Amino acid sequence: MDFIVALQIVVLLGAIFVGVRLGGIGIGYAGGAGVLILGLCLGMKPGNIPWDVILIIASVISAISVMQLAGGLEYLVYIAEKILYKNPKYINYLAPLVTYVLTIFAGTGHTAFSMIPVIVEVAKGEHIKPSVPLAIAVVASQIAITASPVSAAVIYMSGVLEPFGWSYPALLGIWLLTTFLGCMVTAFIMTKIRNMDLDSDPIYQKRLAEGLVKPPVGMHEIKITPAAKRSVYIFLIGVVCVVLYASAISPAVGLIKNVIVPRDSAIISLMLLVGALITTLCNVKLGDIAGTSVFKSGMVACICVLGVAWLGDTFVAGHTKEIKEFASHTISQYPALLAVVFFLAAMLLYSQAATAKAITPTVVAALGITAATPDNSYMLVASFAAVSALFVLPTYPTLLGAVQMDDTGTTRIGKWVFNHSFFWPGVLAIFFSVAFGFVFCGLF
Repeated sequence: MDFIVALQIVVLLGAIFVGVRLGGIGIGYAGGAGVLILGLCLGMKPGNIPWDVILIIASVISAISVMQLAGGLEYLVYIAEKILYKNPKYINYLAPLVTYVLTIFAGTGHTAFSMIPVIVEVAKGEHIKPSVPLAIAVVASQIAITASPVSAAVIYMSGVLEPFGWSYPALLGIWLLTTFLGCMVTAFIMTKIRNMDLDSDPIYQKRLAEGLVKPPVGMHEIKITPAAKRSVYIFLIGVVCVVLYASAISPAVGLIKNVIVPRDSAIISLMLLVGALITTLCNVKLGDIAGTSVFKSGMVACICVLGVAWLGDTFVAGHTKEIKEFASHTISQYPALLAVVFFLAAMLLYSQAATAKAITPTVVAALGITAATPDNSYMLVASFAAVSALFVLPTYPTLLGAVQMDDTGTTRIGKWVFNHSFFWPGVLAIFFSVAFGFVFCGLF
């Protein structure tokens, strides 16, 4: 490794480190600064800006934001609350199930924010450490992105894999099955190995004595308006349309052979149409959309992807030859290493879609995957869930939200950064999702 390459790596990791320290949108800012330094000071050509990923995220977020204004998100949370409060003993399984389904439906893991206080309340009522269900639920909301039909990551990855003989319905089926099983097996293991007795936790007892822990208040009854329900139905129909159209234009399905509107354009336009329908049929005031929590978090996500994905693509594109050599000699012999590469890249790039877009093209080229020789494409399908390693550094918004909203103090970040409540549940969930991926890919 020569001196210039070493400097480029320092800039890459340094920008990511600064971004993580800044938190939130600061990751995007630092990524843009890193591109500037790599270009002006170290002679690297700026990579491609992931406009397709950014536009898909923006369009989906715009539709969810208007649904939130109509009361639809509150309606979904109310349904999830009823499920948790009716079956509190099974919260370790139901909490990740609820956040998983919400993410599948909405295409963003930020919907987990609304469930965090509910999970804490239910756990306290059962004298269960909230850290156990919270950790699994937050991880499930991240992994579910790789199985959501309206997520930018799935849209991108399916577009890459379809020319190699994988149909969109088959890919969606594999990713739904493997990620769901991965999360549920993790929930089972964590339930068995963790001490869940809240009363035995010394930090909880200390906070309780200091009056810092609020008693559980139970479920809040709210009035659900017809417009709220209507907005959810409209959004659900939009998601179904995305799945049906994406399946119909899939080369392996072939219902629509002369494709005029590609998949990316279809999901963007359908989500914008959904937003227009909800606005019209649910009497939403458009001027209030920018103030919704979903819109704010979604726009932050767009800037983060813009900066950090651009930075990642700049570095990867500048070292394509070396990465190809490593991939062709190593990953072809040890397929599971691709999951490790995805995992490590995701913990730095902070986005499932950005990670997939930065790594996948180089791996495809390195392994010689083509329509004529698609054999090794199964590695990409099986390892896809590993792009969800956003939990490794304890700075992701939903992770921090869980730590802050758990007033019992059982959900915490250790002094060594990585020893936080979410690390092992996340590693296990990805491990099992990838393992199931290799198993089920063998059936196709």
